[in-house]
Amino acid sequence: MLLLIVIVVASLVLVGAVAAVVLTRGGREGVVAGEPAPEVAPPAGLAGADGAVADAAVADVDAAVPAPSVEELEEMLAAPPVEAPPVEAPTPEVAEKPRLRDRLGRTRSAFSGAFGRMRGRKIDDEAWDDLEEALLLADVGMSTATRLLDAVRARAKDEAVTEPEQLMALVRDEVEAMLAGDDADRALRAPHGEANVWLFVGVNGVGKTTTIGKLASQQVGAGRRVVLAAADTFRAAAADQLTMWAERTGAEIVRGQEGADPGSVVFDAMAAANSRDADLVLVDTAGRLHTKSNLMEELKKLRRIVDRTPGACKEVLLVIDASTGQNGLVQAKQFAEAVDVTGIVLTKLDGTAKGGIVLAIQSELGIPVKVVGVGEGVGDLIAFDPVEFAAALFEGDS
Repeated sequence: MLLLIVIVVASLVLVGAVAAVVLTRGGREGVVAGEPAPEVAPPAGLAGADGAVADAAVADVDAAVPAPSVEELEEMLAAPPVEAPPVEAPTPEVAEKPRLRDRLGRTRSAFSGAFGRMRGRKIDDEAWDDLEEALLLADVGMSTATRLLDAVRARAKDEAVTEPEQLMALVRDEVEAMLAGDDADRALRAPHGEANVWLFVGVNGVGKTTTIGKLASQQVGAGRRVVLAAADTFRAAAADQLTMWAERTGAEIVRGQEGADPGSVVFDAMAAANSRDADLVLVDTAGRLHTKSNLMEELKKLRRIVDRTPGACKEVLLVIDASTGQNGLVQAKQFAEAVDVTGIVLTKLDGTAKGGIVLAIQSELGIPVKVVGVGEGVGDLIAFDPVEFAAALFEGDS
């Protein structure tokens, strides 16, 4: 045991000696054996006993960086400030307008199926039944289908129509007349030099926020300055989605805290638009509150806030998902009772066979369909043309 202790102690002494030798050699690197080590000058800025080293260091710095002259200082002060390069706003998406004829395949199929069965046969009661079935499958609705067929029957009798092709032409004419015969104003109003507010209403899930984003992109592309008001404060995702659209399109955004008063958001958005000389305020509203009555009362309140600026509310646009068919008509009736709806935005028209809801809304409510969505892109939200729509429902027409 004693022998082991001796060995350990000896090892520690040996290791210490080796380390001392290494440190000594490192500190004297470059020194020739047998010669005294050269003197090492203290670092600059550290004075010796008489402070001479520090004075020399300061003198070296002054010599390296000469002080500017009075003329140079005056020239530097007189120079104009360097401005940062302007940040370019995002370029709005521009897309070619799609043709309804290319996007209404499913709704057209509901009509063409009946018309295909009519070809090559006489016009009889069965033919009229097929035509009525086609209208109902397209979700035109019973009352609207009856009104349309009564008008077609009267014209077919007066004009002694006997061929299915002639009957199809009459149906197309009556569809067009039903949509355009009342000379409805389908333009979205936003006069220059005035306060312009568009309120968007509708239940959740119909595409309100996306519709607002696409219209914002189009309006910014047309040269307008747009403010988006995220008044759907009950659904945080709606405000986040609208903020993304603002960043994407170059529009401005006004939003509040989650659960904040939607009226305060609308008020702030209109104030911001006024101070920034913006042309248009697009207001996203909640689509679902605790009860239907609360929802409608909230919309009435928002409308009153906008109306504090006389004439500011140019549009109250009801957004409806076309695939809901007759349910969309029920929604339109409920919202029309609560607020003065000026127009319909019909989304997802390209993906449904229930496009006949356009006829039902126009016939039963008298509210014009102003905009339709026929795809996912910004350019796929287009102004509604009743003539083009009527032509798009019939196979072979352009």
